[in-house]
Amino acid sequence: MRSFLALLALTFAAAVTPALAVDPQEQLKDPALEQRARDISAGLRCLVCQNQSIDDSDAPLAKDLRIIVRQQLEKGRTNAEVLDYVVARYGNFVLLKPPFTFNTLLLWAAPVLLIGGGLLLAARLVRRKPLETAGAKPLTPEEQAELQALLGEKRS
Repeated sequence: MRSFLALLALTFAAAVTPALAVDPQEQLKDPALEQRARDISAGLRCLVCQNQSIDDSDAPLAKDLRIIVRQQLEKGRTNAEVLDYVVARYGNFVLLKPPFTFNTLLLWAAPVLLIGGGLLLAARLVRRKPLETAGAKPLTPEEQAELQALLGEKRS
């Protein structure tokens, strides 16, 4: 029972604590700059993993991005300037929380519009009047005679 509880505690601890992939060699000597780098990196998406920040990813591209962030900070750039630099290079996709723009509006609205359009089309098809077969014209006497003649020939 104790080993089970110990295993459960380790599993819970591993799930709760973030898996920081920052190599100690990457870290800046100045703790204030390093904290700024961590703050910026927490908002940047790993372009390989796509749902992890670059701090949490072991991918080589994430490491390159962490180094770029730290180099920009060492050059004296502000947090906003560093983010602008990275976004200019990789686009808004690199941000874990991209800004709300017309493109993102289309991205979020497209499924709703497509489903709504499909429902309207289905409703229109269901409401369409069926073809009127009951209102067909009766056969003329000549047509009936011809039909009887054709049917009589086939029966013999």
